[in-house]
Amino acid sequence: MILPGILYFVVFKYLPMAGLVIAFQDYQPYLGVLESPWVGMKHFVRLFTEPTFYMLLKNTLILFGLNIFIFFPLPIILSLMLNEVRNRYFKAGIQTLIYIPHFMSWVIIVSISYVFLNVDGGIINELLASLGFNKISFLTSPDWTRTIYIGQVIWKELGWSTIIYLAAITAVDTQLYEAAEIDGAGRLRKTWHVTLPAIRPVIIVLLILKIGSTLDLGFEHVYLLLNSLNRQVAEIFDTYIYTAGLRNGQLSFSTAVGLFKGLVGLVLVIMANKLAKKFGEDGVY
Repeated sequence: MILPGILYFVVFKYLPMAGLVIAFQDYQPYLGVLESPWVGMKHFVRLFTEPTFYMLLKNTLILFGLNIFIFFPLPIILSLMLNEVRNRYFKAGIQTLIYIPHFMSWVIIVSISYVFLNVDGGIINELLASLGFNKISFLTSPDWTRTIYIGQVIWKELGWSTIIYLAAITAVDTQLYEAAEIDGAGRLRKTWHVTLPAIRPVIIVLLILKIGSTLDLGFEHVYLLLNSLNRQVAEIFDTYIYTAGLRNGQLSFSTAVGLFKGLVGLVLVIMANKLAKKFGEDGVY
């Protein structure tokens, strides 16, 4: 039964890693991997010495911080709230509504946002104008780009992210709730002293995995938000690989950037896992 999963990881995750060797070459497609000249750390030196590197690092870390400090706690809170809903039909209806955006592509999510936020004919700007306020250029203003980004992430992934937490909550021993109720605990106390400690290992594991994706925020979403006016606050490593690497045919350079991202993620996962074990948690491994 695990064979399809093993084949997937071998074919799409492990075998492609052999191609990382071109990060140390001046790769030419017509020469191939074996004949392309070796340049050592040239592409990494270029990455770290370009003025855009610090802009990319800053933007990536800020967007990652928004994901960790704003988005990450919300599915936990929502799961705890859904767990307190006693009407199963109402609960199922709410879950269905909040799951739907996950199945939409980022193209659709950004397009819907465009309909709401566009200066000319956008629903929100038309509402502002009708109330006597000036219209706001949400889509081109650097001040609003990151807010729109995290808002779209919350809208699309909040509901879907509750699935694992709700599954963990259902595994909590009901006798613990009964004992807490006998001791006089109300709903809030039972949530704080029973539910949260019970699902803490799941929260820690997901947090560690999230930390591992610090520099890997996804290409499609950010690329759809990018324009010439907000690039200074929205350009990240994923979009930079495409614009400066793949689109210009600099395959070795783009591979070097990707390898740098992967190594940073690996180091952060190891450090976060060791830190979790130091505090008595199980960690990822």
